[in-house]
Amino acid sequence: MVCALGAAVCFGVASVLQALGARAAEAGSGSGVDARLLVRALGQWRYVAGLGVDAVGFVLEIVALRRLPIYAVGAALAASLAVTAVTASRLLRVRLSGAEWGAVAAVCGGLAMLGLASGAEGKGSGDTALRVGVLCAAVAVLAVGAAAGRLPGRARAAALGLGAGFGFGVVEVAVRLIDDLAPSAVLANPATYALLIGGGAAFLLLTSALHRGSVTAATAGMVIGETIGPALVGIAALGDRTRDGLAPLAAAGFALALLGALALARFGEPAPA
Repeated sequence: MVCALGAAVCFGVASVLQALGARAAEAGSGSGVDARLLVRALGQWRYVAGLGVDAVGFVLEIVALRRLPIYAVGAALAASLAVTAVTASRLLRVRLSGAEWGAVAAVCGGLAMLGLASGAEGKGSGDTALRVGVLCAAVAVLAVGAAAGRLPGRARAAALGLGAGFGFGVVEVAVRLIDDLAPSAVLANPATYALLIGGGAAFLLLTSALHRGSVTAATAGMVIGETIGPALVGIAALGDRTRDGLAPLAAAGFALALLGALALARFGEPAPA
C-alpha cells in the first residue's frame, strides 16, 4: 500500500507537469491519437520531467500490483487527483475551496478503509484467453482514440480521458498476467504486448485530452476507466478478495475514494475568459 500511495504521489505531481507541457505544445494533426502532439510535447521540459516522475510511479505501481488486489491499487491511483489538486495549489498558486479539501479528505478516508479491509492479491494468473483478451482491449484503446478525435468539445475530452483510463487499466491487469519473467516467456506472453500498447496508447490519449479539452471531463473519464474495469477483472478472474468479514468496509472505502476523486476531477478547470 505504501508503494501504491507513492505511485499516486508520483502520478499526481506528473499530471501537473504534463498538463503544463502539453498545453504549451503546438497542436498536431487533430486526431484523437495524436502522435505529432506527443512529439511536440516532448520538446517541453515540464512534460519530460513529468514522464520521469511517471516512470518512478510506474515502478512503484508494479511492486504494489504484485502484492495487493487490483481494486486496492486502482483506488490508490485514483487518489493521484488529490495529489494533483494539492500540488497545483502550491506550485501554481491555485486556491482550493472547502469542498475540494473535503474531497481530498474523502479520498484519504476511503483509502484508509480500503487498506484495512484489503487482503493479499489473488493467486490466479489468468488463462490464455484472458491474456489475448487484454491484448485485444489494448488495441481497442487506439480505436477509441481515433473515434474520439472526431467528437466535439467536451464529449471529445471525456472520450479521450475514458480511453486513456482503459489503457492504464489494461496496464494494471497485464502486470498481473506476466507471471513468468524468463525472457522467452515474457516475449511469448500476449500480456507483455498489451502492457506496451495499452500504456503507450493511454499516454497519447491523455496528452491530447489535456491539450484540447475540459480537464474535468478528461480526468473523470480517466478515473472511471482505470479503476472499475480492472477491479472487476481482478475479483472475477484473478481471485482478489478482502479480509474475512471486511468486504462491506472495502466496498465502502472503494466507493468513497472513487467519489472523492471524481469530485476532484472538477479541480483545475480553467476559468471562463
